[in-house]
Amino acid sequence: PLHQPRSLAPIRTLAVLRPDLPQVGCFDTAFHQTIDPIVSRFALPRRFDEDGIRRYGFHGLSYEYIAGRLKEIAPGLAAKRTIVAHLGNGASLCAMRDGRSVDTTMSFSALDGLVMGTRCGAIDPGVLLYFILERGIAGEALQHMLYEESGLLGISAISGDMRTLQASDDRHAREAVDLFAFRAAREAAALANTLGGLECLVFTAGIGERSALVRKAICERLHWLGVAIDEPSNASHAEIISRPDSIEIRVVATDEESIIARHARAQGNA
Repeated sequence: PLHQPRSLAPIRTLAVLRPDLPQVGCFDTAFHQTIDPIVSRFALPRRFDEDGIRRYGFHGLSYEYIAGRLKEIAPGLAAKRTIVAHLGNGASLCAMRDGRSVDTTMSFSALDGLVMGTRCGAIDPGVLLYFILERGIAGEALQHMLYEESGLLGISAISGDMRTLQASDDRHAREAVDLFAFRAAREAAALANTLGGLECLVFTAGIGERSALVRKAICERLHWLGVAIDEPSNASHAEIISRPDSIEIRVVATDEESIIARHARAQGNA
């Protein structure tokens, strides 16, 4: 509901105005096609398989860019066990090996996983049953609450913008920032289990690239995995922010549009 209407509107308009113009769809789920079935399956009755109910993953265009960029700037890291943290208003993590996705935090929808700007992230399904059965909140009202009233905004009751919360002295704002970092570190630990270890951690997207405070908070919780941040490098937003005794920690700017352009160009040349 946050993305599809805006994606479909220009497609439909161009189909009317320029029916002869080829249109190329670049799906944010495509990069995660390499995830094993055991990782993508929900523990639901198999009769729902034909409905496509499974974990898909999102932010794939960003992760595809980062995988390619790592090969360019640090070829030795490209094959290593890597977690990429795409932290923005929408946020997720991706576990990569050999530049391929093996696990991720978003699943059937872009609502799952980490705490986000206005999205709740992972939640006990029993809470949803409570809203529906006990509070009478369902359908579009429930969708609106989960997608647009939750996350950092819901916890802080101030804003879904990390910059605003970090600048605030309000205790609920601090709690929102702390929960964001806690959940990111907890999910990163789970992805490290999928990988069988961790050799590289990459931060990207708005918060990942610009918030030294969030990067530090996440890394401190992952110290037991060999993650040790160099505070001066982190504060200056350097490309490499790890200490010599740490696994490699990098900050890499993402560029999803360049991946879209590359795929569109490839289709045009086909």
